[in-house]
Order: sequence, then structure tokens, then C-alpha cells
Amino acid sequence: MPTEQRQEPPNVARLFNEQFEQMGFDARAEFMRTHLCNVMRELQGSILEALGIYDFGENPDGSLKEYLKNSYEDWLPPYTRRMRIVVTGAAGFIGSHLVDFLMKRGHYVTGIDNFSTGYHMNLLDWIDHKNFTLFTHDVRNPLKIEGAFDQIFHLAGSASPRERMEDPVSILATCFQGTINMLELAKKCQARFLLASSCGAYGFPLWHRNPQTESFLGSVKTFGRRACYDEGKRVAESLCYAYARQHGVEVRIARIFNTFGPRMRMSDGRVVSTFITQCLRGESFTVTGDGNTSRSLMYISDLIDGLVELMLSDYNRGPMNFGKEEEYNIIEITEIVARAVQKVQGAKFHNTTTTFLSAPKDDPLMRDPDCTLAKEELGWSTKVNIEEGMLKTVEWFVAMEEEGSSLDGEEEAQEEDGKEQK
Repeated sequence: MPTEQRQEPPNVARLFNEQFEQMGFDARAEFMRTHLCNVMRELQGSILEALGIYDFGENPDGSLKEYLKNSYEDWLPPYTRRMRIVVTGAAGFIGSHLVDFLMKRGHYVTGIDNFSTGYHMNLLDWIDHKNFTLFTHDVRNPLKIEGAFDQIFHLAGSASPRERMEDPVSILATCFQGTINMLELAKKCQARFLLASSCGAYGFPLWHRNPQTESFLGSVKTFGRRACYDEGKRVAESLCYAYARQHGVEVRIARIFNTFGPRMRMSDGRVVSTFITQCLRGESFTVTGDGNTSRSLMYISDLIDGLVELMLSDYNRGPMNFGKEEEYNIIEITEIVARAVQKVQGAKFHNTTTTFLSAPKDDPLMRDPDCTLAKEELGWSTKVNIEEGMLKTVEWFVAMEEEGSSLDGEEEAQEEDGKEQK
């Protein structure tokens, strides 16, 4: 009778090592960081459980136990500590991606949004999660919120070119009064505060100051069509430093250059969302000016990494640029969009023509960041190239249309709600 061959069990450790070696550096780093977080949290739970059952004898009020708990929290590295974090503009393009990042790392997140430009669907993964709290609130109004917070990411405010033209007063009010209200919360809670500022703070860039460094003081005017946004961001930055000097609030300021990715609003008037929507619908690209105006385009995940790194860092000596150090003119951007749409649509793709329109007044001729400071202070740099990021963005736009979840539809519904409330 033939002897049965016994199969050796798979060497799990060897298989894991082989797969681990095939990962890229960034994937390995993220895996190890997540694994470390899980190990530290399990250790933390065991220690706190032990503290809970230990007989503290002469400390019946539990003061020693509370002291040890708080001290233990302080020992943990920032990436492993569970922090209480506020995100304003939480349902928006950038805010919702930041909420994803923080929630996946186990933090307690409080989102604030008035849903004038943000969408509930961006937060669906977290609405019922025990660690997530959502307030429907306009930051221009004082916020009555209880509890202590470690960090506040202030992202509220519209960056839409269309809305700058339609409602400049609201944009200024959000930049000014909204920032004051959130800085008051930071002062009350002794929380670290990060302002999402903008490259708009540089105003109209000059040829001899391109790319823009943080030392460029700007070329601005208070009466231009963009002034509500550009000057709004400048006054918000000034408020941060005023609170730092007068009240000791820890502040960080990120000057964000053009960013794109999933969850952009289809009709907000920005270059990428406009071109993708036009190309998917077989419409002509509308290019303002002669097409030589240039922009740098950073993918959303790179920005989120930068914001988190800046918040955790000790750097507080001024604003810091975050952007892609590659410049593309508008015609080149239409070509990149068309290639991405063609990959997604395949045979359904139709070549798109280009229509040239007169350039809007005060439209910047170039936007190109110098991110040397972020590289030196944070070790930060962008990782996602524009072709890869554009493909992911187009895939998301297509998925939204196929599911019947077009953000245009939700936007129209929200506008109708606003009309009824008025």
C-alpha cells in the first residue's frame, strides 16, 4: 500500500517576508507604522486595565491612577496616541480625505460643516462610527462645544472660483470670523491649531518670483475680483499669529497650491473638475486666455500627508508651502485629462475640441511652489504623479455618474434646501 505523502504546512513567515520585500518603500513604511500603532494600543489597553484593577490604597479618589493614565498617554509617540481632533470643513474635498486618514488611525474626530459646499456622502463611512461626531454648523457663528481637544484642523471655506464671484462677502466672513471662532476654541482647549491657507496669499505672482517661496511677501490688491479669497487668507494667517503672540495658541499654517482628486465638486469652476466633466460629456474644453497660463497640480493624498506632518511637527516659524513642484500649462492639462478619460472610457471616448475664451481679470498667470522648506523641516515631498492621480480622479467621477450619485445632483438639492430656508 503506497505511503501517503505528507504535505508540509506553508512557511507563513517566509511567504510574508517575500510579499513584504515586493512592497514599495512607502507601502512598507505605512504597514510598519500601522502595525506599531496596533501593538502600542494593545499594550496601552493592558496597562490601563491593570491600573483599573490595582489597589491604590491611600489614593481612594483615584488621583494617582489618573496621573499615571495621563502620564502614560504622554509617553506614546504622536502617531500611536489616540487624539481628539476637530476638522472644520469636514465634508468637503480636502476635509473628508483628512477625516478618512485620521479615523483609520484610530483618533476621535469631531467634524464641523454647514454643508454649503460639502457633501454628506463624503462622510458615509464614518457617520455611525463611535469615534466620529458630526456637527452641522457654520463656523461664522460661535461654536458651543464641550470637551477637550488636542488638535484643530481649520479647513472651512470655499476655494471655488465661481463662488468668489457670486458671494465674496461670505468668503471674507468665513476667513475672518470663522477663523476667530475656531482660534477661540483652540485657546479654550489649549489645542494646536492648523490653518489651511492658500497660495492665493501670494496674490498675483511675479515672473521673477516664480516658483514662489515662503519669503515672497506677495503682490496683492484689496479691490480685485480675487481679493475676497486672497486677502481673506492673509487676514486668517494674521489672526493665527496674533493669537499665538497674545494668547499662546500653538499655530501651524499650510499654504496649499492647486490640489485635485476624488470628491472634487463637478461644477466648482476649478480647472481639473471642469475639464474632466467636459471631457466625460463629450463637450469642448473651455480654456481662458491663450492656454499658456500654468498651474501645478498636487494629488490629494500627498496634501493630507503634508498637513498631518506639519501639525505633528515643531515648526512654527511661519507658513509652509505644499504643492507639486511641476508646472503644466492649461493646454497640457487638457491633454492629460483626455488621456485619462480615454483609458477609462475605452471605445466610448470621443476626441474633445478646445474653445478659447477671454481670460478673467486678475487670473494668475502661473502657480508654482517652492517646497524646499517642507522637504527640509518635515522630510515631505509629493509621491503621486499627475497621470496616476488624474486616472484615479476620472475613475471616481465615472463611478459617481454610473451610481447616479453625481455631486451636481446633491449640490442642486442643497441649493433648493437653502432657498426654502430663506
